[in-house]
Amino acid sequence: AGTVFSLTLVALSLASTQLGPGLLRNFMRDTSNRVVLGTFVATFLYCLLVLRTIRRADELAFVPHLSVSIAILLGIASLGVLIYFIHHVSLSIQTPEVVARVGRDLIRGIDRLFPGRLGQPEPQDAALSSAPGLPEAFAREAHAVGAGEDGYLQRVDADALIALAEREDLLMRLERRPGQYLVKGHALLTVWPGERVGDELADKLRAAFALGHQRTAVQDVEFPIIQLVEIAVRALSPGVNDPFTAIACVDRLGSGLCRLAQRDMPSARRFDPQGRLRLVAPGPSFVSLLDTAFNQIRQNARANPAVLIRLLESITQVASVVHRAADRAALARHAAMLARAARQGLPEPHDQLGVAERFEEAMRVLNARRGE
Repeated sequence: AGTVFSLTLVALSLASTQLGPGLLRNFMRDTSNRVVLGTFVATFLYCLLVLRTIRRADELAFVPHLSVSIAILLGIASLGVLIYFIHHVSLSIQTPEVVARVGRDLIRGIDRLFPGRLGQPEPQDAALSSAPGLPEAFAREAHAVGAGEDGYLQRVDADALIALAEREDLLMRLERRPGQYLVKGHALLTVWPGERVGDELADKLRAAFALGHQRTAVQDVEFPIIQLVEIAVRALSPGVNDPFTAIACVDRLGSGLCRLAQRDMPSARRFDPQGRLRLVAPGPSFVSLLDTAFNQIRQNARANPAVLIRLLESITQVASVVHRAADRAALARHAAMLARAARQGLPEPHDQLGVAERFEEAMRVLNARRGE
């Protein structure tokens, strides 16, 4: 078992050079892998305890037959678990499975966060929906609360922030959103009126933010998008040159963007139960997530017609379900950039023609949606 685990770690290390370090994190997060490791460790410890019982220091011969029988059964079970582990790992480190797993994380994140709530959603009645935003004095009189350490913002407890704001009669604006990197001392949030913020209250406000050494997908829908982009960019590198993996990543990104295009963007304004504005928490938009999904892949696929064509086909798919005018404009902008990249990076006229045809189809669908 020890040899198998060692070989597995070697295989994971080699695979992570192509798929990124996220593969190792996913391996340790996998429940099946944890169960297998726990089974091996438990069997080993049990056998040690039984062995200690057999070899006692006294002179009386004693063999715990029941314990030995159980140890044999555990050994047989561990052998079966080992066979399952080898099969499971051999499947889980395959590129299509890794891409599919990250794609599922993206879909789950979209379902969870769009429309997502970091706090209580904005009331829907007419009076509160048209409530004013930040007061004019906010910029002059607000106090910035800095981060207590360096790291990536992993989670924001907006309920705790709103409760503090209600108790102290404050209005807050988040200056960073989950997934962004914070430098110690730089602003986490801005609080108004600023004179009410003392050291004790600032510490309570910082406690509502969880920072860590790496990004997570709990409140950061951009993180799985970046993971897919990372896999695609690595696949397009000259040392790997695997356009099929890049195309698989584009397919998963297209699925996520199609779902995202049909969701309402959550309001940045959060209200307390009495309907008073307490927190402004800006989040990512469809346009910013689209840029994250397509920019780096386009930049690294300028000389790859297959990937450029699949990017345009994904834009066409998303265009068929998009509703917001700003989203349509962003899709048209990316389609135009892909067409320009093909003209500049593809020497073969036939390849340029294939990209041009997909570009025209994407624009036709976008124009049709604009007329609806």
